[in-house]
Amino acid sequence: MTAENRITESHTVPPELSDRRLDQVAAELMPGHSRSRLQSWIKSGQLTVNGRACKPRDKVMLDDRLELDAEPEVQVSWQAESIELDVVYEDEHLLVINKPAGLVVHPAAGHADGTLVNALLHYAPEVDKLPRAGIVHRLDKDTSGIMVVARSLIAHTSLVEQLQDRTMGREYEAVMVGTITGGGTVDAPIGRHPRDRKKMAVVKAGKPAVTHYRLVERFAAHTHVRCQLESGRTHQIRVHMAHIKHPLVGDPLYGGRMRLPPGTTDELRDVLAAFQRQALHARRLTLEHPATGEVLSWETDLPADFTGLLAALRAHREALEQDAL
Repeated sequence: MTAENRITESHTVPPELSDRRLDQVAAELMPGHSRSRLQSWIKSGQLTVNGRACKPRDKVMLDDRLELDAEPEVQVSWQAESIELDVVYEDEHLLVINKPAGLVVHPAAGHADGTLVNALLHYAPEVDKLPRAGIVHRLDKDTSGIMVVARSLIAHTSLVEQLQDRTMGREYEAVMVGTITGGGTVDAPIGRHPRDRKKMAVVKAGKPAVTHYRLVERFAAHTHVRCQLESGRTHQIRVHMAHIKHPLVGDPLYGGRMRLPPGTTDELRDVLAAFQRQALHARRLTLEHPATGEVLSWETDLPADFTGLLAALRAHREALEQDAL
């Protein structure tokens, strides 16, 4: 196998990861690979520390150099399926898609097929030679919007680096419960919930996470906001908005019981009750093309259920304003 067809990465241990286990640090520095795959590479000597083979439990220290030089493996257990994709952009290195709400990204327990990965293997079979079928970041099942997939090892390495360097721009639209007077920033670490393993939470020992949000439109008891991520933790926007007491509309994990504002019309009540997913849409993506270096940007329109929710909230606000005259 030629060098250009191998997976190669190199990382220096930063202060916040010093004196931690190699496998834990590798997972932090190389999020584009699964933990089990990283452990396998460590054990086989394909992932080294300062040029030496180590064990997964060995501690690494500040400025240690983690170097990965591994052969990609075909994901033989994942089956290609003819599932329609909304392709926004494509070339030999990148595939940018507009993911609908309800589509699971990765095969997992309970979702062995019908996922984005299954669709990708049919549309772009070359991704079977890439880690996680070329997916370097993911959207939750019920989050809609734009995401990029690598179609080459060059692209995979570049996109992972851009995510780690926080140079990939990701902007989301969301509708939160409650009203705010302006934007702000949530800087709070996120980790697994101490009691409910299905949930994430703001916890002291969590991974650093920063979300910026700004007001787009305020309604009677809800707010439309635009969010920008500095990090990409699991459920980050959902957890952070719930943390500041403004969970997303329809969020089944972090939203709690549906709260109806005073004077709620039957029309708005029906729309809120029917909105059975978190009101979150990945609107805009900006990145540097891995081969040309050109800065590219894409936007996607809000889906019909999201625009319907905004229209109902707007109509309710206007009705209240009319009643007040």
